[in-house]
Amino acid sequence: MRHVPIVILSVIMAVVALTASGCSNHDPSRSISESALPPPTTTAGPADSGPLPAPGALKDVMYRLADSGITGADKLSLVQNAAPSEAATLDKFATALRDGGFAPVTFEATDIRWSDTQSGDVLATITVTTTNPANPGEFAFPMEFRPVDSGWQLSRETADTLLAFDSAHAVSAPPR
Repeated sequence: MRHVPIVILSVIMAVVALTASGCSNHDPSRSISESALPPPTTTAGPADSGPLPAPGALKDVMYRLADSGITGADKLSLVQNAAPSEAATLDKFATALRDGGFAPVTFEATDIRWSDTQSGDVLATITVTTTNPANPGEFAFPMEFRPVDSGWQLSRETADTLLAFDSAHAVSAPPR
């Protein structure tokens, strides 16, 4: 199976923020090397944090974000500090995956470890595999998750990168 380059992830993020076209144009000769991902650490978690989450808990967050059957408004709780004005960006993520030829997708969570910088947060390598026969491939992306209530959500920093919230704000900002 060929690997989809990190450039594609960037294109998906830009498409989510702006439009849903152009995601399928990529160079299959480039791939993410394993050395590009941060190495797993053995950092001990905070004393009161409990056990690391099961991979399924983190994958569930990603599946729900990519599910076009769930409205953006219903996805706000999946992202740290998400505002109601960002619901449209969350809606566009699933649309961009579908329209860009990356849906359906599967997610795997590996290398789950405590964050070195944010107490109680975890880092995981999320592997996204496209099962679309017209555009098969996969890529891995390090993501941070934080505990919320009895579940997990994507950290704001990861969401800003993955979902291009910052770009969405720049696009929707009124001219001066």
